[in-house]
Amino acid sequence: MGSIRGPKFSKLFKIKPMKTIQLQLPTTVFSSLRKAPEEFVQEMRIAAAVKWYELGEISQGKAAEIAGLTRAEFINALSRYKVSPLQYTQAELREELEL
Repeated sequence: MGSIRGPKFSKLFKIKPMKTIQLQLPTTVFSSLRKAPEEFVQEMRIAAAVKWYELGEISQGKAAEIAGLTRAEFINALSRYKVSPLQYTQAELREELEL
């Protein structure tokens, strides 16, 4: 019996290829934040995605993807970080108010 993962599986479930990166951190980071390395990595992904979204560099959907969360979960994460889920530039806001 073959593996269930393969080209058809990836297309059916829209699995995107992932790139692995290596990051070196002092071991004291994990104990000071009271997080296991896996939890720390997940929290870093969320924090980076939230910040990039807040700066307007990526969309909410892309940020959720980077964070490894659903869109609803990402919106909850935004609230944890006190970042509004509605990001408008001054020009966009002006345009919205004129309509």
